[in-house]
Amino acid sequence: MISGTGASALGVSNQKVAGRSRSINTITFVIFLYFLIDFFLHLSARIPGYGVIRPTLLLVLIISLSIFLQREKVSGWSKDPISSSVLVLIFYIFISLPLVEWPGSVIRNNLSEFVKAVVFFFFAALLIDSERRLKLFLVVFLGCQVIRVFEPLFLNITEGYWGSRTHLGHGEFSQRLAGAPSDVINPNELGFVIVTLIPFLHYLLWPNGFKYKLIYLVIMPPILYALILTQSRGAFLALLVIAFFIFKESNQKFRLILVAVVVSILGWSSMSSDQKDRYLSLIGKSETSNAATVDGRLDGIIREFSLGLERPIVGHGLGTTPEAKTHILGRRQASHNLYAELLIELGIVGTVIFLLFITRVYKKLSFNRLNIESLSSDEFQFYRMLNKSMIAVFCMYVVYSLNYWGLSQYYWYLFGGLALAFHNIISKNIVNEGPVASVEPKYPLAQRFSRQVGK
Repeated sequence: MISGTGASALGVSNQKVAGRSRSINTITFVIFLYFLIDFFLHLSARIPGYGVIRPTLLLVLIISLSIFLQREKVSGWSKDPISSSVLVLIFYIFISLPLVEWPGSVIRNNLSEFVKAVVFFFFAALLIDSERRLKLFLVVFLGCQVIRVFEPLFLNITEGYWGSRTHLGHGEFSQRLAGAPSDVINPNELGFVIVTLIPFLHYLLWPNGFKYKLIYLVIMPPILYALILTQSRGAFLALLVIAFFIFKESNQKFRLILVAVVVSILGWSSMSSDQKDRYLSLIGKSETSNAATVDGRLDGIIREFSLGLERPIVGHGLGTTPEAKTHILGRRQASHNLYAELLIELGIVGTVIFLLFITRVYKKLSFNRLNIESLSSDEFQFYRMLNKSMIAVFCMYVVYSLNYWGLSQYYWYLFGGLALAFHNIISKNIVNEGPVASVEPKYPLAQRFSRQVGK
């Protein structure tokens, strides 16, 4: 329970939290957890004949129908700023459909991919409504990502599996680690999975007892080694963002510097000459075509933004970046930049709506931190560490999106739904133990002042 003062401090009523009176039943939540396993581990590619029943689509329909039949239990959820921005985005995509350049391509080929991505927001926001469910979700989600990393790494060590390669010029190639044969992710996407894992593992395992520290030490070195094998420069830059955030938040900066130096030396010594050359291309020291690919990627981003300005108001249509590139640039390729992808497909209006959604997610996490840090009890250590990991992941997503598409990918929607669910759980469970800000600050100086007052 939460006291009246604490509830109003967090901006919710004494009767309900975010309009929620009861929980969606446990069966629906368990199906959601199975949906995560099916989606991330691609069971249809592992189990013969299983894919015939279209399990992902079937599970989406079952979960959606169950939530609809129990909609009175989650009434009022759409009033939250994050929810409203997602709903506005969906509404905008549909009403702008007649105005985009290729509405037929949107309907035939691309709309289903967007729907499969955006449902993650609603499922996470509506079904994760207690601390127990939150922890179960984290175990399943993070466990699936660990499997996705360890499986191709194990195959690489035991069978020499790589899954992908990159051209070095003069007919030479360098092997890169991609997802397992049953997975569908390329090396950059595998790198993305790894850098998503690292903040959660660091903050949720290391601060706890010996058992969790041991698990951390068992998992972290192999996934860092797998990151090296992917040769993903975007993931490497994202790792630097996470390292900076962890360093900034830590009270043991000298120890972290020593660990970073040791890890850097070990990592560099374990790299092949091709791997070293690819990472050196980030600072212009490559002696192969890796340097040209860096320049080409930057030029490609500029061309993508220019392509977006061909139809600046409503864009070319959801998922039509490859089509637009084919017709205008003469080369069919997915976008390598989320922000350019937004401009190409949704125009300025849709880009603003999506960026507003991202901004509101960060404001929610900042508001959580403001209220959690004002409490002295160790009872809320899990909340503190989870919120720190989510802020680190958010910052990483913002940077990685410079090198990765995401409008019809799951990750921003799942993260936004998790942020909203986490906020609602905090609103229900935090006891009024100390000074809590009565309103959510709207300006940076107000946020800084309120944070200092809380401390």
